[in-house]
Amino acid sequence: MINKERHPDGWAALMYELEDAQEHLARLISEIASDPEYGEVNLRVDLGHVYSHLNRAWHGRNAADALPEAEWRVASRFPTDLEPV
Repeated sequence: MINKERHPDGWAALMYELEDAQEHLARLISEIASDPEYGEVNLRVDLGHVYSHLNRAWHGRNAADALPEAEWRVASRFPTDLEPV
């Protein structure tokens, strides 16, 4: 995994994805708790957005720089090299 000192650009990109995932997950939890009409369609979209950020963090964990545009879409997909614990 990259580190802050040797790869500050890649580190910043990694942290952005993780912090954005955290922000969107907190918003999702708040909306589910406060909106009795919140449904599965909204959950699918909102959770998909959180997953996209987490997936880009996973795929970019070794990238010295931010992911290039060409790799961004692929990195947004669920990783195939991450085994559930």
